Amino acid sequence: MGEWVIAAIINLLGSIIINFGTNLLKLGHDERKRHSMNVKPTMNKPIIYFQTWRVGILFFAIGNCLNFISFGYAAQSLLAALGSIQFVSNIVFAYFLSNKTVTIKIVLATAFIVVGNIFLVAFGNHQSPVYMPEQLAENYTNTTFLLYCFTLVLVVVLHHSIYKRGEGQMLVPFSYAVVSGAIGSCSVLFAKSLSNMLRLSMSTSGGYAILQNRFTYSMLLMFLSTGGFWMARLNEGLSRFDAILIVPMFQIAWTFFSICTGFVYFEEYKVFDALRTTMFILGMISVFVGIYLLAPEDDESYSKGGEILKDDKRLFMPSQDTQIKDIEIIWTSFGDENC
Repeated sequence: MGEWVIAAIINLLGSIIINFGTNLLKLGHDERKRHSMNVKPTMNKPIIYFQTWRVGILFFAIGNCLNFISFGYAAQSLLAALGSIQFVSNIVFAYFLSNKTVTIKIVLATAFIVVGNIFLVAFGNHQSPVYMPEQLAENYTNTTFLLYCFTLVLVVVLHHSIYKRGEGQMLVPFSYAVVSGAIGSCSVLFAKSLSNMLRLSMSTSGGYAILQNRFTYSMLLMFLSTGGFWMARLNEGLSRFDAILIVPMFQIAWTFFSICTGFVYFEEYKVFDALRTTMFILGMISVFVGIYLLAPEDDESYSKGGEILKDDKRLFMPSQDTQIKDIEIIWTSFGDENC
């Protein structure tokens, strides 16, 4: 069995565990809300006091550790695409943990995601090379990668300006997701670089020196920065938009930019011939269609004013002065009855 197969299995397991953890986190928040309705505001307990939430944090951390390890043994483009399997596992957990209804539309979306992942695994990059620190550092100064970064900056600036202007009912949350995904997906690149360094340190006699390399610490700093940005934007996005609207956009943007970054930086496209390129693209389209089908279709839920409202719940708050209140966990996408 190739290393990439083991890495893919580890990544899939990690993604499912992450999803299980986030569902437990959501249940913990629900318990806290029910508790707060029966006590005085001064007696309301912090979320950490609820055991379901604490167990959810544990599973969430374990799943992320598994994903981090997997990136050292398989192509970034392959593993980033496999992250969409969380939508499939979430249906199972939402059904058994939260007693949510699974509709025909959700089943169809799941089928698209599963078929797309089969294509991605079968025709994706199956190499798992180990890079020396010098090679990784050189790749960051590669002309093609620098041009890609420049393009990424232009995309971020363009969509950030669109979001700030607040024009377009669907364009605003999409632009918010694009900015978040474009910058947040860079954390995958830095995580893979760190995982590669860890793998290299365990396979060589001078492993300790590798971990003390200045490049390693710079990658750790960039990983924490971009990963923190992604989590902050994710939480803020869930407070500003309805989860069933923003979650698919987040996932599509993050997956797309993660794959593009892996292609450019690690040159993972070099193993692709015409057939593999076509089938990989079809796989990505199938995944994106499946994710898109999980988005809401009720056009009447949007008002023509500056704010978008649905079921007495605010979907979009363009004002920067709006205070962020309760942060819902990402997988509340299945908590709405329109799912």
